[in-house]
Amino acid sequence: MISRESIPVHPTAMAPENVNSNGNATNSPWENGCHDSLSLLTSEKAVMEIIEQPLVQGIEDHLVEFSEAMRTVSKALRRAAEGKASAQAEASEWKRKYELERKRNSQLENKVLASVDLKGNCNEKKVEISAQNLKRMLQSDEQSQIPRGKNGIYSHEVLRDNEHNSYSNIHSKLIRKASFKLHWCCNGEKNDQHKHDVVSFEKGNITTAERSSKQICLKWETPPQTVLVLTKPNSVSVKFLCAEMVRWLREKKLNIYVEPRVRTDLVTESPYFNFVQTWKHDEILLLHEKVDLVVTLGGDGTVLWAASLFKGPVPPFVPFSLGSLGFMTPFHSEQYRECLKSILQGPISITLRHRLQCHVIREAAKSEYETEEPILVLNEVTIDRGISSFLTNLECYCDNSFVTCVQGDGLILSTTSGSTAYSLAAGGSMVHPQVPGILFTPICPHSLSFRPLILPEYVTLRIQVPFNSRGHAWASFDGKDRKQLAPGDALVCSMSTWPVPTACQGDSTNDFLHSIHDGLHWNLRKTQSFDGPRET
Repeated sequence: MISRESIPVHPTAMAPENVNSNGNATNSPWENGCHDSLSLLTSEKAVMEIIEQPLVQGIEDHLVEFSEAMRTVSKALRRAAEGKASAQAEASEWKRKYELERKRNSQLENKVLASVDLKGNCNEKKVEISAQNLKRMLQSDEQSQIPRGKNGIYSHEVLRDNEHNSYSNIHSKLIRKASFKLHWCCNGEKNDQHKHDVVSFEKGNITTAERSSKQICLKWETPPQTVLVLTKPNSVSVKFLCAEMVRWLREKKLNIYVEPRVRTDLVTESPYFNFVQTWKHDEILLLHEKVDLVVTLGGDGTVLWAASLFKGPVPPFVPFSLGSLGFMTPFHSEQYRECLKSILQGPISITLRHRLQCHVIREAAKSEYETEEPILVLNEVTIDRGISSFLTNLECYCDNSFVTCVQGDGLILSTTSGSTAYSLAAGGSMVHPQVPGILFTPICPHSLSFRPLILPEYVTLRIQVPFNSRGHAWASFDGKDRKQLAPGDALVCSMSTWPVPTACQGDSTNDFLHSIHDGLHWNLRKTQSFDGPRET
């Protein structure tokens, strides 16, 4: 038998069933509440019509959403109530302890004053002993409340009242979050790893710092005064644009530096450019102390070469796209006036592009600190087999822990800015340049299970050619400065403390996505046809 509640009611079912001769509706059995359900079921056709009537579209979905929203609100209210009760209990507990401590201190002070009144004078030694006892008692109370763990790190604890306490029947147990301290660990005193402030800890809560979770913005405290213009060589269009840009910057009352080669070309073209400055060979290391802004005219290769001029701090870069690839050059040369005017006024969004610092340690070196001159790379350092027909054999260590033995064509250690370069061609992943990390990508490995890795930025990687290697290895830094690594030689790489700040057209994420769409045509395909098979 079908109950009345299980039958959906059509709106017409609620209308009066009987109409008299005057046109007035009489009371139906539905309104009197005494209808007979069996009489309604006598007609199979009527039953089928009632059952087949659809519900109002969307009502069930809205009811589900409303119930979910009410459930979320109830959970939030319950958590708020629990938090309030916990806070009140903790406040009352600390108030009770404060009152007990104040009572104990007042008793000690009364004893000291009483002893002074009896003797008529104050013995400094006794007062000092009393003060030391008081301090010792306070310290013992603190230690009993929050016991410290090893290496200064605190742990959680259940606080219990003493049995002799008269208030032990109230809040006999109180669970309280313990405070703790965090500190950076250094492997040895000579470790020069840069310690980035990527986390903050306050009152026992660990949060990521704003630097690691937000877009970085640069705001000038004083207006820029000196601009360095670096150009792509052997390009007529770049040469004309450089001369035009130098004229415009001169009108803005700015000091302008260019390469010695470019200054010679400008002065040869016109004596007007005698105001342009340059540097001598021994002054290049101090270039960052004179320059406020660096403008590059070229492609990504020009940016890599410009970054190699700075062995220490790097001024902000404004890279204009005049090359074949534009992963690091978001600005268009046709709009250089508007772009530079906005950047000179500030503020501007920037991307901090990290660099790798590489040291070559020869087998004859007496210690690991006896290295050749460090080399900074913005894209990657590559260790390969060169012209040898033998497989590359490399032993890899990460912070003195053995990682693996590379057998294949070579290995790439890349920054996240270089993830769209050689590392990507070798099967590595594309990584946002703001992500701090080092990409560990093998080149044609002799094992199908050898997949790329992404390691944290604070590690130190050591790549060593073993003594039993059949041949030498070759290391290249951003595609140049090629060095031979003989058996026993090693290459040590770590993250440099001096990143390359590059200005953004919009922000770092928008520029990155725009570059992979335009430069790589990432995931570009025809849209699926709409006239194919569809779900029924």
